[in-house]
This record gives sequence, structure tokens and C-alpha cells, in this order.
Amino acid sequence: MKGRSILLDHLGARKAAALMVDGQLDDLLVEADAPAPGTIYRAVADRPVKGQGGVFLKTPDGAAYLRQAKGIRQGETLTIQVTGYAEPGKAIPVTTRVLFKSRYAIVTPHAPGLNISRRIRDDDERDRLLVLAHEGMEGEDMGLILRSACAGADADDIAADIAEMRTMADTVMADLSDHAEVLVLGDDPWQLAWRDWSDPAEIVQDPGAFDTHGATDAVAAARDARVPLGAQASMFVEPTRALVAVDINTGADGSFASGLKANIAAARALPRALRIRGLAGQITLDLAPMAKKDRRGFEAALRAAFRADEVETVLAGWTPLGHYELQRKRARIPLSEVIG
Repeated sequence: MKGRSILLDHLGARKAAALMVDGQLDDLLVEADAPAPGTIYRAVADRPVKGQGGVFLKTPDGAAYLRQAKGIRQGETLTIQVTGYAEPGKAIPVTTRVLFKSRYAIVTPHAPGLNISRRIRDDDERDRLLVLAHEGMEGEDMGLILRSACAGADADDIAADIAEMRTMADTVMADLSDHAEVLVLGDDPWQLAWRDWSDPAEIVQDPGAFDTHGATDAVAAARDARVPLGAQASMFVEPTRALVAVDINTGADGSFASGLKANIAAARALPRALRIRGLAGQITLDLAPMAKKDRRGFEAALRAAFRADEVETVLAGWTPLGHYELQRKRARIPLSEVIG
């Protein structure tokens, strides 16, 4: 099936959204029990972590951890936002640099200024959006970013989005109560799909959409560690307690170029494999054998693949043993934890 489809359905009792591109599962969002990234709390400072410059905070959903928190006194109240999912047994990761994010607009209370997404390059379109930004934020000290989805979008829709995010930001930032409370819930998978999957696509929300459009089978296949790479090559993506191990194999192909071909194919397939499985943290690639002179080509393919990926990923580089390492933000909950 050609084209893009966004499927809004359930996996078991959990809301889920699947992005299908040319009949292949390209992204998957599944509702989790943990607080969703984007959730905003009023939290109470608990105790600092000596030597690390961080502090634990009390929230209605348990302990949170704020890095680089010098000068915060015990008992002080702060407005914080969840930045990702915590590892099992650890505190919720949060920041004080709160963002109010929607499909078209991001209001930034701590970063004044009006900005247009760099992906929008047409000068006339940038000028149109800048006018909307000035009108929407007139008399406001907070900042605004207009996202790439604004390109070609209806002016009234953009203006309404700016107004909604501005009102929400004004309300939350003006709240000076002194007890822990949930101020804004993070988006669920259906809301996230509307917010972030902004390229043109068919929206399917009929009951059983996952079954009729192949997403159920694709999710079942993602439970397997093996990812086919075409021809005879494959990679195995396996989470351990400490890291995610990625093993790339050429299969029975013993040709001189087989290692480089398998590694390039793995670089292109890796972002999608990690997104669907919800895997992050430290990622170590055990590559198929290839000459050192081919490393630059592999790195270029890897950079290009992750450039289009929404989840923040740092390409750390090579280890002395010839492995390649990445560090990826925990923006998703592992698929194995939400569907069992």
C-alpha cells in the first residue's frame, strides 16, 4: 500500500498510534502507565544530591530528578516538565525550562523572541508567519517558535494554536501555589500523532484499523530482535540492563563488499527499529567486518538517518574495539513494557 497512513487504534486496552509509510510500520506510539513527556507539575524541592548538582523533587506521581539545580532550597516550589521516561527504579527526569507545544506553535516562557522553523526556507512564507507571530504574541514577554507544520497552513489555524498555547502558558506560569500538583497532562498517543506527524497522510480511526492495515502484524514482528536488511543481511536489536546491543551480520554473503553493504543498510534501518521498539539510552553497534577506510561512509549514512529522526540522539563515535556507540534520549517507553 503506497502513501502515508496514520492509524489511531488500541493495543489491548492502551491507546496507540501507528504511522504506516508505503505499507511499512515507520513509527509507533503506545500509551504508558508512567507520566508522559510534556507533563507539567508544580513540584516541591526535597533533597539535593551532593556532588552531582541535582535535586530530588516531590510530585503527585512520585520522585522527580532535576539536574543542574544549584541554589534551590528544600521546600521551594518549582514549575517543571517531564522530559522523558525514567529507567526502572529511577526518578522522573524533568526540567524547569517548560515548553508549551502544539502542532503549529511552541511557546517558550524562558526564551524570549520570535522564531520560525529553519525547515521553512521560502522567504515569503517566513514573512507571512512572522506577521502571525508578532500578532499572536503582541505585548507578551514569552518567546514563540512556529514549527515546520506551519508551512502552507491556514492562517486562522495557526493563530488559534498560538492563542491556545499562549493562554495555557500564561495560566501555568502565573500559578504560585505552594503544594505539589499536576498542572498539564502530557499528550496521549493520538494527540502526539496529530501534533508531530504533520506531513500529509490518510487518517484512519475505525475500530480494528491496526488489523486491517497491517500494523498489528508489524508490531508483532517488532517483538523479535531480528531486523532483516535485505538480501541475506540482518541485525539484531537487543536491550540489556545496561545498554542496547545491535549486532549486524552479513549472513551467508561472503563477498568483499558485504560487510560495508550490511553496515550501511543497518545505519538506514536503525532509527526506525529503535523508534518502534521504544529503545534508548546507551546503544552499542557491533558492526559487520569492513575496512577502516569505509568508516567515513558508514558515519555519513548514520548521520543522515538520524537527522530525520525526532528523538534526540548523540553519535558518540568509535570504541577501541571497533564498535560504534550512540546515546539516545528516553522519549519512548520500551514496547516490551507496554504490551507485555
